[in-house]
Amino acid sequence: MYNLKIITATVRPSRKGPIVTEWVAEKARKHGEFNVEILDLQTINLPLMNEPHHPAQQKYEHEHTKQWSAKIAEADAFIFVTAEYNFSYPAPLQNALEYLVKEWGYKAAGIVSYGGVSAGTRAWNALKNDLSSYRVVPLVEAVNIPFFTEFIQDDHLAPNDISEKALDAMLRELARWTKGLKSIRENQ
Repeated sequence: MYNLKIITATVRPSRKGPIVTEWVAEKARKHGEFNVEILDLQTINLPLMNEPHHPAQQKYEHEHTKQWSAKIAEADAFIFVTAEYNFSYPAPLQNALEYLVKEWGYKAAGIVSYGGVSAGTRAWNALKNDLSSYRVVPLVEAVNIPFFTEFIQDDHLAPNDISEKALDAMLRELARWTKGLKSIRENQ
């Protein structure tokens, strides 16, 4: 089984991201090819980048960075669950990405975005572009949930068939890419 880290990007007290993340995690666990761990950026609470050395050197001085590095290094794949803020993904996610360099590399990532009419697709597009600079392979298959609050019932996401099928397709591709990229990491 592959180690899948599902990263929830929103940190506002009133956020709904964890509801979307729980749905993704439940489906990923049922998929059967992943050991799933949710990494919630609100509880991880990384300060704005405060390491004195460039992350490529991996000379981390702070315990929060060392713990973040270990979590990302042990991952085989990622799913980023993100809202759209100001036509992009949230700043805490950008900060979390920038803390590290090598730990991200040669791993596949799915993106689940949510929002209003645009379904978070501008956040998806911005994140997809940035992930490539970390040698993360962002999948073409994605889940974009428009008007996502309409699908929240009793603090659970009850998505439509389109979102369900999109997540199933993304998980299949994520397992496939993870298998291939694992051999690349092993040959480094």
